[in-house]
Amino acid sequence: MTKKTVFAGFGGQGVLMMGYVYAVSAMRDGKEVTYLPSYGAEVRGGTANCTVVVSDEEIFSPVASAPDYAVIMNRPSLNRYEGMIKKDGIIVLNSSLVDRDPSRDDLDVVRVPANDIARKLGSDRTINMIMLGAFVTKTGITTLESIMNGLTEIVKGKKASVMKLNRKGLDMGAEYALKK
Repeated sequence: MTKKTVFAGFGGQGVLMMGYVYAVSAMRDGKEVTYLPSYGAEVRGGTANCTVVVSDEEIFSPVASAPDYAVIMNRPSLNRYEGMIKKDGIIVLNSSLVDRDPSRDDLDVVRVPANDIARKLGSDRTINMIMLGAFVTKTGITTLESIMNGLTEIVKGKKASVMKLNRKGLDMGAEYALKK
């Protein structure tokens, strides 16, 4: 099994963190992993994306010219990546910021109003965890527990209240993935 995922949005949305947490979690699950971040010069507000490849065997290229999955945080990212995703691939779409559906009918689309959910939780900083929770639940490549373990490893020393909020975000995103 080799699965390629692109995470894309604006700088400041936690796109790179989402991909990194996923990569670390899959690696801790014993998978082979590559993580390839990319971001515009101005970072916050500019474009940001990363590619994560997860496999049971050695990975020969981190490039995902035809990803299996995409986590799309905004409309420009949908416009850029929709055509690249493999037939029957999955798009997890932040429906709070993307005001159109993908034009392709051969994709499985999970619409998650991540910004709206984050406002209800009281923190915009959970948007990426909401999307990651939906993605992980929909694809089943790793688990929410592995994601929390990876996140805990990456952000050592964060307050328990922040970690609890991140967990709520993951769980809320998971609920949307299960609705489809």
